[in-house]
Amino acid sequence: MQTRNFIGSFTLGMLLTAIPVLSANASEVIPNLYQFKGKNISITYSTTSFIGQPLLTYQDNQQTLSFRGNKEIRSVETEIGTLVTVTIHKTVDTGSTSFTLILPRVKLTPGNEVKIVTKGITTTNTVIPKFNQGQTQTYKTIHLTGTAQAVAF
Repeated sequence: MQTRNFIGSFTLGMLLTAIPVLSANASEVIPNLYQFKGKNISITYSTTSFIGQPLLTYQDNQQTLSFRGNKEIRSVETEIGTLVTVTIHKTVDTGSTSFTLILPRVKLTPGNEVKIVTKGITTTNTVIPKFNQGQTQTYKTIHLTGTAQAVAF
């Protein structure tokens, strides 16, 4: 009889731990669409889409590039936010250029849009530094302002 009570109590305990606990901020929403503008640049990034993949559009004075999926759009969670990176120029012999968007953590209330301020970083990667030594990456930071919102895809 004690064994049955123990098993029943154990099962009830397991069920109770599986029930999610709602926080006081249960109405907060994580954004999935971001739009930014900066000097001579605009970025639109969605963490998901109708096709179920992230999408990013990068536009500057010389080019408009569209990226999709986790192979083209690389994201990493860090202490300063999510770093979202795409390669905007690639050559076989001289290196590449990438753009990284720093996405700060944002919480929304349902149906809301908030203004956010962040930075973008253009990284130039040099394959062969002068005399085969020294710094192989240079950075240019870009001030970005925009919005974050949650949309239904």
